[in-house]
Amino acid sequence: MTEAAYKDHLGRPIVAVTGMGIITSLGQGLKDNWSALTSGTSGIHNITRFPTEGLSTRIAGTVDFIDIPVPNAVERSFAFARETTIEALADAAISGDFNGPLFLAAPPIEPEWSARFELADRAPPSDHPGDAYERFLAAMRQRTDASFHEAALFGAISERLADRFGTRGLPVTLSTACASGATAIQLGIEAIRQGRTDRALAVATDGSLSAEALIRFSLLSALSTQNDPPTKASKPFSKDRDGFVIAEGAATLVLESLESAIARGAKILGIMKGAGEKADSFHRTRSSPDGGPAIATIRAALADAGLDESAIGYINAHGTSTPENDKMEYGSMLAVFGERMASIPLSSNKSMIGHTLTAAGAVEAVFSFQTMLTGTLPPTINYNNPDPAIVLDVVPNKKRDQQVSAVLSNSFGFGGQNASLVMALEPA
Repeated sequence: MTEAAYKDHLGRPIVAVTGMGIITSLGQGLKDNWSALTSGTSGIHNITRFPTEGLSTRIAGTVDFIDIPVPNAVERSFAFARETTIEALADAAISGDFNGPLFLAAPPIEPEWSARFELADRAPPSDHPGDAYERFLAAMRQRTDASFHEAALFGAISERLADRFGTRGLPVTLSTACASGATAIQLGIEAIRQGRTDRALAVATDGSLSAEALIRFSLLSALSTQNDPPTKASKPFSKDRDGFVIAEGAATLVLESLESAIARGAKILGIMKGAGEKADSFHRTRSSPDGGPAIATIRAALADAGLDESAIGYINAHGTSTPENDKMEYGSMLAVFGERMASIPLSSNKSMIGHTLTAAGAVEAVFSFQTMLTGTLPPTINYNNPDPAIVLDVVPNKKRDQQVSAVLSNSFGFGGQNASLVMALEPA
């Protein structure tokens, strides 16, 4: 290949994906996840991790099949990220130290209340009731607790991953709400395009489901309360949708410059064509209802990819199943794609796996590449009561065999944190 063949329309290195790994409530590994996803299987179930009596939402997409040494969100999130990275590196045929930067999307978690109460119980008494912090420090000095300490450090997961896989430089941990996974990928893309590295690890993980998290989202009226049966609760773009189903998961993508990947004989799974990111300041949790920032995000991703709207053959929607967000996303896509929107196949993975929060953008990127590689469009399940105000081809209830060569994946998060990715098959 000529040198020009390794550059994109702006003269930047083309970024390839050479390895992928994934964990969701459907299972561990890409093979099992893809089989379940395309068969329309739901991973949503009743919560068993903690008591749910008296709660309005009692269902989730928890991942309870990975062994962890301590039952807290940091250990779960690290374990999920570790396992997906092991899978992705094996898929990319990379062994030994990775020798590239790590960009991790991780949830902004704190020590869970059970751990705080345990620490308080063994904290020494004090004559000054207002100095709880000093009492906590005294308790930690008496008996060190490495797990509790790591649970209080935002960067603990990325540091452990860096040590485990031999990444290079300072590992970056980011949190941009539900756009985090896509943002981690975007940072990896930019690092390669700027010539700072030939390869990068983009990892997104979220094992933060706890009673406190469930209650907080419930107080925002964001969660579905249709608990019975759990598998029917997530129904994106349906008229009777009432909220998202909170879930856990992780995904890892190995990103490489196309030139470097081909030089080492790597298998090319696809190309990261473009990424767009915009943020609005409308509200702490809600996105702007006019969809302006989301529209700008999609258009920025297409421009970055050097493609116009007609090139997109399939959309992996954010599709949370909340009344407001689904309506906003539809309006945003309609503004970009116009009359063609009704005929572009689109599906929401969240109808089956729930909303994996911080991990969602990367999880759905993996599924987007798999859609192109297999020529199979996964369904949007539970689509039995279409919303007449949202006219979409959601690949209802059953998978569809259809080859597509370019995919748009949307991730629109709390506070108007928006990110879109454009992915394509290997160039000829």
